[in-house]
Amino acid sequence: MGRRARDRRRQQQQQERAGGGGGGDQAGWAGGYPEIVKENELFERYYRELGIVPAGEWDAFMAALREPLPATLRITGYKSHAKEILHCLKNKYFKELQDLEVDGQKVEMPQSLSWYPEELAWHTNLSRKILRKSPELEKFHQFLVSETECGNISRQEAVSMIPPLLLDVNPHHKVLDMCAAPGSKTAQLIEMLHADMNVPFPKGFVIANDVDNKRCYLLVHQAKRLNSPCIMVVNHDASSIPNLQIDVDGRKEVLFYDRILCDVPCSGDGTMRKNIDVWKKWTTQNSLQLHGLQLRIATRGVEQLAEGGRMVYSTCSLNPIENEAVIASLLEKSQGALELADVSSELPGLKRMPGITKWKVMLKDGQWFEEWKDVPSNRQTQIRPTMFPVKEEEKLKAMNLERCLRILPHHQNTGGFFVAVLIKKSPMPWNKRQPKVNQKLPQRTGDTIVTATNSEDGSEDIIEEPILAENEESKKMQKLQNSDTEQNKKEGVCGPPPSKKMKLFGFKEDPFVFLPEDDPLFPPIQKFYALDPSFPKMNLLTRTQEGKKRQLYMVSRELRNVLLNNSEKMKVINTGIKVWSRNSDGEQFGCAFRLAQEGIYTLYPFIHARIINVCIEDVKILLTQENPFLSKFSSETQKKVKDMAMGSIVLKYDPDPEKPDTLQCPIVLCGWQGKTSLRAFVPKNERLHYLRMMGVEVFKAKRKEEESESKTEEEVEYKQAQLEEGMDVEDKERDLVAKTEGETGEESSHTPVENSAMEVENKTEDLDQLSKNANNHVS
Repeated sequence: MGRRARDRRRQQQQQERAGGGGGGDQAGWAGGYPEIVKENELFERYYRELGIVPAGEWDAFMAALREPLPATLRITGYKSHAKEILHCLKNKYFKELQDLEVDGQKVEMPQSLSWYPEELAWHTNLSRKILRKSPELEKFHQFLVSETECGNISRQEAVSMIPPLLLDVNPHHKVLDMCAAPGSKTAQLIEMLHADMNVPFPKGFVIANDVDNKRCYLLVHQAKRLNSPCIMVVNHDASSIPNLQIDVDGRKEVLFYDRILCDVPCSGDGTMRKNIDVWKKWTTQNSLQLHGLQLRIATRGVEQLAEGGRMVYSTCSLNPIENEAVIASLLEKSQGALELADVSSELPGLKRMPGITKWKVMLKDGQWFEEWKDVPSNRQTQIRPTMFPVKEEEKLKAMNLERCLRILPHHQNTGGFFVAVLIKKSPMPWNKRQPKVNQKLPQRTGDTIVTATNSEDGSEDIIEEPILAENEESKKMQKLQNSDTEQNKKEGVCGPPPSKKMKLFGFKEDPFVFLPEDDPLFPPIQKFYALDPSFPKMNLLTRTQEGKKRQLYMVSRELRNVLLNNSEKMKVINTGIKVWSRNSDGEQFGCAFRLAQEGIYTLYPFIHARIINVCIEDVKILLTQENPFLSKFSSETQKKVKDMAMGSIVLKYDPDPEKPDTLQCPIVLCGWQGKTSLRAFVPKNERLHYLRMMGVEVFKAKRKEEESESKTEEEVEYKQAQLEEGMDVEDKERDLVAKTEGETGEESSHTPVENSAMEVENKTEDLDQLSKNANNHVS
């Protein structure tokens, strides 16, 4: 079947070439898809009627939608490193693109997004096909690929960068990202928490949620590249994400978030420029079906928002049914508890349109409805009253719907987008209801009650409700609320969503087990690295309850609080960064655990021993040579190493402000000191990143290395085992180097292999084979 499909595809390609297929070389620049006709009569009719585009701009709007979306990239990471990458991009790679022609067309220079702070976001008209196929752009392409794998550059659509910026996150904020996958916005939020690189544990944290279990692992991959102890990935339905509890001075309280990002699932008609299928699949039915879910997710979000907190609601849709209708319904239900923030002065340089206040509802057959009362009973399952605009002028004016942001594609060559920023002024009115009769006895937690109801499948549904005084007045309020609910039903107004039961899907995750206070593992580590007394050892955890602890991870104190108090009601996919790995036979080097590069920037402020300050030339040697002899390093480095015992070490580079041409950001590397050599244990892409920042040409060396790699059967088997078993290859390789150096005192020439994404127990037979290979090299 696979061969038939390939033959069919080949025939189609030949036919396209024979028939012209829509533009030859031009198709290469546009990224392909000539076979799809970019026309949709219903789409044009719908949005013309709604008037979302200013008068006289319709043709420009449609022309922009038919053009391919320019590629945009964002420089990620923390401030000092991000500035170095920006310096490298502007002064090296962008300069090489000047006056460059590919296939007879002049390459347009990348341009910074005028509204993104500090020039950290850029857009270019170069398509992926051109980048991959053009020899002139190969070096630039390699740079983008390598830095993306390191997590220093992120391919992200321009408009999707807006919501995190408007969320205005500070390092002390507790943040919830409700629909987080694939994770580019989550990465922005994490960066904001770590605005000050000198603070290893910000007081805030990000809980990133997604309903799709598989997409959660994509989210983990994105978040892991930033090596933050303040991120937790969870797997829940956003419309019923459970209330979490935290311990505050010995009493349990419900966790409310300072910032919530609510980027809901949508019809995506603002993405037509990159998702070409939308042209032929678009109907109004998509929006009608999603409206209810979007409203439930947004409602659940504002319920969990702290008073004074900010929630950003966003979609990549232009349809008011998914945008202003959801916001208007939310504001109406809140009875003054929410208000739209005026963000017109934020992000100067961003062209935006105000939200609209009048719209109509259309079925996929083209039938229009202006009011709920006009909808026939047989259509009331498709169309809901919350989809229509508010008719009362005073109420509509008080909502300030014009404060919403609409981004149109033709204004700044972007996709279409919608953003609304909500501020919570007081608790939501429906949170004042009495506990249900069938609930368990409530547990008092300060100003709130946390109750749990059992579902049919045995899971618990946690509901947070403020405590009401047990007097006649509260009973009257309850009766009044019940009558309001009945009246809402008659009028077709949507009340608070019914609480849903929590169901868990996907793989069963390993537990998160914090080290006990008296664990014998820790004192040798503390002594060997001379850890500061302020080191928060209670934040160390492992992923196993039985057997040897192979890896030690670390989370912030605030996330530890969340984990300990919510393990039964929350499905955690991943949290924490690896800070130490067990070293086989490590005891003979003074400590059974060696440092891990992932967590070195978090650990470094607490380490007072085994630190070697190195100069820029030493760093180049460490990153370009696998296991250099001590004699190759500067005399200062040799003196420092002379009296130090073998084992894991920290290699620190501090920039020299008097030499502005050299690397101006600090570097901290994990290393290993042997009897006669010194080496750094850094993943390959990270090595290339640091070398580029230092101005070392790595492209030719990388190409030679790729060409000279001989893929023997043994290496293929080894790589398969690495992927299937999730072996921590870097750890094993260090063990072997340490062991062989300890036994022979010779320099090992075994080449390190990159970490894999998963960390589980290693196969002993693979270790034996690897050990034999290393011993052969040493011999």
